[in-house]
Amino acid sequence: MAVEDKHISYRIYLVAVFIFLMAIAIVVKLTNIQWVDGEYYRKLAKQRTVRNFVIPANKGNIYSADGSLLATSIPNYEIRFDAKAPKTETFEKYVKPLSDSLATVLDKPSSYFQKELRKARENKNRYYLIARKLSYTEYVKIKNFPLFKLGAFKGGIIVEQETVRKHPIGKIAERTIGYDKIDPATGVEVGKGIEWAFKNYLNGKDGKILKQKIAKGQWKPIRDVNEVDPVDGYDVISTIDVFIQDIAHHALLKQLEDYEADHGCVVVMETQTGHVKAISNLGRAEDGSYYETTNYAIAESHEPGSTFKLVDLMAILEDKVADTSTVYDSHNGVVKYYGRSVRDSHNGGYGKVSLARGFELSSNTVMVQAVYNAYKSNPSKFVNHINSYGLNKTLGLHFKGEGRPYIPQPGDKHWSGTTLPWMAFGYNVSVTPMQTLAFYNSVANDGVMVKPQFVSEIKEWNKTIKKFDVEVINPQVCSPETLKKVKAVLLNVVKKGTGSKLYSKDFSMAGKTGTAQMNYGGKEGKSALYYASSFVGYFPADHPKYSCIVVVHKPNTAKNNYYGADVAGPVFKRIAQKIFTDAPSTNKIKQLDSKIPKQEISYDKFDNESNKKLNQIPNLKGMPGMDAIALLENLGLKVKVNGMGKVKNQSIQAGTSISKNATIVLELS
Repeated sequence: MAVEDKHISYRIYLVAVFIFLMAIAIVVKLTNIQWVDGEYYRKLAKQRTVRNFVIPANKGNIYSADGSLLATSIPNYEIRFDAKAPKTETFEKYVKPLSDSLATVLDKPSSYFQKELRKARENKNRYYLIARKLSYTEYVKIKNFPLFKLGAFKGGIIVEQETVRKHPIGKIAERTIGYDKIDPATGVEVGKGIEWAFKNYLNGKDGKILKQKIAKGQWKPIRDVNEVDPVDGYDVISTIDVFIQDIAHHALLKQLEDYEADHGCVVVMETQTGHVKAISNLGRAEDGSYYETTNYAIAESHEPGSTFKLVDLMAILEDKVADTSTVYDSHNGVVKYYGRSVRDSHNGGYGKVSLARGFELSSNTVMVQAVYNAYKSNPSKFVNHINSYGLNKTLGLHFKGEGRPYIPQPGDKHWSGTTLPWMAFGYNVSVTPMQTLAFYNSVANDGVMVKPQFVSEIKEWNKTIKKFDVEVINPQVCSPETLKKVKAVLLNVVKKGTGSKLYSKDFSMAGKTGTAQMNYGGKEGKSALYYASSFVGYFPADHPKYSCIVVVHKPNTAKNNYYGADVAGPVFKRIAQKIFTDAPSTNKIKQLDSKIPKQEISYDKFDNESNKKLNQIPNLKGMPGMDAIALLENLGLKVKVNGMGKVKNQSIQAGTSISKNATIVLELS
C-alpha cells in the first residue's frame, strides 16, 4: 500500500511539475508578446482595424485662351449615418424632424426615412447610406438638418466626397482636352490629351484621412479633420479659342455629314505663336453620327498627296535648279518611270506649262518631272531639304501617341528607282496633318517654323507658375527670295488654280489642295481604295493671322466627288470667313447645329476681360448652383448659398478683383 501511495505521489509531482512548466511557458509567451513582439501585434491589429484612406486632391481647371472653362472638377457628396453615435434621447428627439427634412430634398416620404433610420438603429448599423451623388448645395442643406447638425460624434453624420470631371462646353474638343483616369479592369493609369500630358500640374497632391473598420467590411472616418489635407492642382490655360473652336467643329461636321465621310480633322493655328486655336477630330459611328474619337490631326500619319508638292517647289527654287517660269511638257497627262505611270487628274494633261502654273493646277506630271530632272543623280540633296523642314521626325508635342512620319532616305533597303518621283507628288512618304500644317505655317510666318502648342501657361490663382514661350523649330526654312515666290504661287492656287472655287475678292486666302488615293496597296484590291481630301493654307494671304488644315477621309464619291478643293476646301473657307466676319461679342458658344443638345453648349461664364485675366470675379448669373460653387471654390473663394437652382444674384459683382478666401453669397432661383 505504501509503495502504491509512493507511485501516486510521484505522478502528482510529475503533473505538478508539468503544470508549473506550462505556467512558466505561458508567462514567458505572454511576456514575449507584450514586450518583445507587442509592437508588431499592436501595429497588425491597428492595420486591420484602422487605415489611412486617400483623399483625392481637387484637380486644376483647364481654361480656353479666352477664359472659358474647358474642364473642371465638380464635387459629389455621399451622406451616411452612424446609427450608434447619437444617444437614445437625442435620436428619439430628432428622428422625425430629420426624416421630415430629408423628405424635402430626397423625394421620399418622411415615413420611409423614419422607418429606415430606426431600422439602422436597431441593427446597430454604423454606415447606413442616406444619399449619394449630391451637389454641394444639397450637401450643405442636409448637413444642417436636425440631428446631423450636431456633427459626426453626436449626430452620426458621415460625409464622403468625390470629384467628377466635367466639360462645360460639351463634346467639342473633347479628344484634345482628354482624360486621366484609372482603368478599372487593370488598375493602370490611362489618359489622353491635355489632361494626361499636364497631369503633374493638374492633379495636385492627395490628402489622407484615417478610417476605422466597422461591421460588414465598411470603414468610418475616425475624426472630422484629415490626417493630411489635399493640395489642389494648378490651372492649365490652353491655347484653344472657344469661338474659333465652335466654328471649326461645325464646319467640319457639316462637310462630313454632307459627304458621309468616314472621319476627318481640322486644325486652326495662330501663325506667329504656333498656338492651336481650334482642333476637331470627328469619326463616324455606326448610326451615322459623328463624335470625337482618335486625335487624327496628331496621331494619323499617312500619304499626304498633293499638299506635299510645296516641298518640291521650295527645294527647287532654293537650289535654283529651276524657276517658277521654267516650262515643262505634261505629255498628255502621263509620264513613266521604270515602267510605272504618273498621271494627272485632268485627262490629256495641261500641255506645256510653267512650274508655277503646274503647281497651281496640281499637275503630277509637271512636279514629278521638275523634281526627278533636278535630283535624279543626287536624291539625297532633295531628301535633305525635307529633313531640314523637320518632316522626317515627330514635332515632339506634349501629347502621347503622335504619329511617326516616314521619309525614305537614299540607301535604305526600300529605296528604288521610283521612290524619288513618287515622293514628288506625295506618295511613298507619310506625315501627320499637324506636321503638314506646321510646314505651311512657316511660309505664312515669313520662313520661321514654330512648334504647335496647346497650352500657353500654368497658373495658381492669378500667379503664373510656368509660361510656354514660342518654340522655334527652324528659324529660316528658305531664303526670302524663295519665300516671296512660294507665297505668290500659293495665292494663285486660290485665285486661278485648283482652289479657285474658294476665291473671294473680299477676303484673301492662300493654300494648296490635296487628293490622295489611300490603301491602293491593300490586299482587298480596288474595293478597298478610298480618297483623303485635304486643303492647307493660311489667311488673310497678305498678312497671315492663322494657318489651317482640313483633311477628310473616305468621302462618299457617289455624293459628288472626292477632290480636296470640293470636299476640304469649303471647310477652310467657311472657317476663314466666319473668324473675320462674325467677331464674338461674348464667350457664349453659338448654337450652330440643332443636332448638338442645348445642354452641351456653354453658358456665358465670364465677361471677356475677366476671362482673359482669370483674377476677377466671373459673371455667374444663369449658371447651375453646383457649377458656380465649384468654380468659385477653385478660384479660392468661400461660398454661401441661399436657395436652389441657378444663380440669380451674386454678392460680389462680376469684374471685381478676386481676394483669396473672400466670401461670396449666391442667391439661387
